Amino acid sequence: MKKGCLIAIIAVVVIGIILYSFFAGSYNKMVQMDENVKEKWSQVENVYQRRYDLIPNLVETVRGYAAHEQETFKMVTEARAKAGGTLQVSDDVLNDPQKFQQFQQAQANLGNALQRLMVVVERYPELKANQNFLALQDQLEGTENRIAVERKRFNQAARQYNTYIKQFPQVILANLYGFQTKQYFESVTGAETAPEVNF
Repeated sequence: MKKGCLIAIIAVVVIGIILYSFFAGSYNKMVQMDENVKEKWSQVENVYQRRYDLIPNLVETVRGYAAHEQETFKMVTEARAKAGGTLQVSDDVLNDPQKFQQFQQAQANLGNALQRLMVVVERYPELKANQNFLALQDQLEGTENRIAVERKRFNQAARQYNTYIKQFPQVILANLYGFQTKQYFESVTGAETAPEVNF
């Protein structure tokens, strides 16, 4: 009888240790993956900030050559202001499809305004040869490439995280502890058509 009780107690303890290890390991993995998504998101914000910071210099350089293009300058400035209001976003945005879409739209509008500014530049050959403008254009082009790379890295981290928390049995823990799926960057409407801007 004592031997049977001892075996039962040992079995319960072993099962308890296995369950604890599983739950602790799964929870810790979700935390690690969630933090990885947040780190990738910070990099996306970082490159958007770089673009945001370059715009005033670019606008002022172009304004020196094309002072009468006030509507374009106003559009770029307004798009920058709207994008700046959504540049630093909370973790809630990653979990809220509507807020995430608003963030993407503000950044897309800023990108469109910059493309329009570059179309204006085409009318001024002396501006296209200006060293300050060329340096700013190179920096902006490099920043746009970084944005694409960081968005891709963010999407990869979000996919790994989302896949993990949706699999059984992690889905139970994810729901229990409030781990939510992250949104992906998606192309905006009309992105499949390349803008006609020639440099």
